[in-house]
Amino acid sequence: MSWHHPRILALLVLVFLCGAAAGVLGMRMAGSSMARPSISTWKESTRELTLDWFRRELQLSPEQAREIEAVLDDYVIYYQNLQTQMDDFRYEGKKRILQILNEEQREKYLKMSGQPAEGKLR
Repeated sequence: MSWHHPRILALLVLVFLCGAAAGVLGMRMAGSSMARPSISTWKESTRELTLDWFRRELQLSPEQAREIEAVLDDYVIYYQNLQTQMDDFRYEGKKRILQILNEEQREKYLKMSGQPAEGKLR
């Protein structure tokens, strides 16, 4: 069985989306006052729990477990790269907005967006 099998792909996508949704929910609950990390990481403990769950629930062979581990690692790297790009786009967009606004508007915009008044962007 290859990782191209529809059920495996569906399960991987489901796990990935659940993790992403939990991350978004957690960030919203934590509040916007906390600085967001620029990149998400897959902690070793979470990684092992996920892989153990796959092994146990799907009764994976050692070869399948290795293949799924590689796929999940690839998805984490892909997600981290996307997150970095999104952070860069967000930063550039705010920077361009600040260049258009006058000083009073900049202060109001920064206050509305929860940014420090010095004009530094997160």
